[in-house]
Amino acid sequence: MPGSPVIPGLRYADAPAAIRFLCRAFGFEVQASYEDADDPHIVHHAQLVLGEGMVMLGSVRDGAMESLYSWSTPRELGGVTTCIYVVVPDADAHCLHARNEGAVVVSEPHDNDGYPGRGYEALDPEGNVWSFGTYDPWAHSA
Repeated sequence: MPGSPVIPGLRYADAPAAIRFLCRAFGFEVQASYEDADDPHIVHHAQLVLGEGMVMLGSVRDGAMESLYSWSTPRELGGVTTCIYVVVPDADAHCLHARNEGAVVVSEPHDNDGYPGRGYEALDPEGNVWSFGTYDPWAHSA
């Protein structure tokens, strides 16, 4: 099976803008995107890939699934509940590119404390925390 069997899912108030940002700033590519036929601003489901990884996302909207799971964005909650980690070959270069494309860097590139690698953290426009680093847990597993 290509890719990871664990795929984070996110909700965005402005999913089309989030897709553009994630591709431009963080290097993702759109694998699939299913917009609403009547309102292209609503993304029912999108799949973005980076290397062997993937995130799925969609628009925040009223509906049974949102009510069932209490889907919220970090801004609605006033904080974050998760951080998405992405392995990159060069954390410093990735950070510079992301910053130049509008990412808010909240932790500058640094050597990891207590384990190998180098990384940084940034926010997307809706407040999700993204951590990028050279530490590859698959390569360092026992």
